[in-house]
Amino acid sequence: MNNTKVISHIREIFNTSENFIPLHAPMFKGNEKAYLENCIDTTFVSSVGKYVDGFEQKLQTYTSIKKAVVCVNGTNSIHLCLEIVGVKPGDEVITQALTFIATANAICYAQAKPVFVDVDKDTMGMSPNALQHFLENNTEIRNDECYNKTSGNRIKACLPMHTFGHACRIKEIAIICSKYNIELVEDAAEAMGSFYEGRHLGNFGKMAAISFNGNKIMTTGGGGAILTNDESLAKKAKYLTTQAKVPHPWEYSHDEIGYNYRMPNINAALGLAQMEQLDFFLERKRVLAMNYKAFFESENIVFFDERPGEKCNFWLNAIILKNREEREEFLKKTNEKGVMTRPIWTLMSKLPMFKNCQHDGLQNSEWLEERVVNIPSSVI
Repeated sequence: MNNTKVISHIREIFNTSENFIPLHAPMFKGNEKAYLENCIDTTFVSSVGKYVDGFEQKLQTYTSIKKAVVCVNGTNSIHLCLEIVGVKPGDEVITQALTFIATANAICYAQAKPVFVDVDKDTMGMSPNALQHFLENNTEIRNDECYNKTSGNRIKACLPMHTFGHACRIKEIAIICSKYNIELVEDAAEAMGSFYEGRHLGNFGKMAAISFNGNKIMTTGGGGAILTNDESLAKKAKYLTTQAKVPHPWEYSHDEIGYNYRMPNINAALGLAQMEQLDFFLERKRVLAMNYKAFFESENIVFFDERPGEKCNFWLNAIILKNREEREEFLKKTNEKGVMTRPIWTLMSKLPMFKNCQHDGLQNSEWLEERVVNIPSSVI
């Protein structure tokens, strides 16, 4: 692999011969300043204000989801999704080990335990075959609920992740979850603007979570959203994100444990301005991805592309190298030259807090962990 040639090409794309090139920087070219100034001028900077409602409505329209509830970040959006679909302390949630740590952390916030199954190499998302195999060999149905025969614990939910904005085989996963009476929650944190068979990701499970962190395709600074087509679940989400406060003209009345998870108006203002530019961001990121695809194919390097039926947001572009040694050399050379690249995450099952969690061997996850690298992916 010619690292010098790759670095030169990336610098040419981003039109700089010397400046540091980040992995993914936000772009503010629209109404961000105007909306933020309006928040300050009106003093509505906290969790009440027109931008919160406007942002939620815009998300609903764009994703064709019935209800969106904006939150402080994507992690607590996942946490609340799990609680709302019925995950209780001591339950288990099936997820993937090849993911950002927020996925596994959110399971623990719900006082449940993750169980890790393998991913598909061509999606980097949960493999329905691995899920089916695990459930067939390790679970039983009792009183219409799924139980892990090894631990004895109830498996209440399944939490696949759409890695780097690429759709996992979510339709097949949904069918399997229905068969085993397991609630499906989509970790769509990285998937704003991604579609599968014409449907925005987050529309396939009972609930989904999206992130608007500063490094995402569009940002609210910090922020996230819960998506659902069940209006009663959305009502529950909004209630829990506002400290489970019972509406009253003046009394402070709360009737269960709630959370201070509501997105502030000032963050929603930023998000609304970013939503107005989302189609432009997606268009330019696709141009970047196709540039990368052509270049890396000419260099006999695998560029991670979308599958048939998928319209990916190409949030973080990725290449797949031959082995760990080539990966380490590439990471070293690029970062030394001011071109930010990063490996895919360390498998959750290798982290000390999750090392005793049940898993299925994770053969594909291990293979990808050794080879996948993210390359600069900012809007050009």
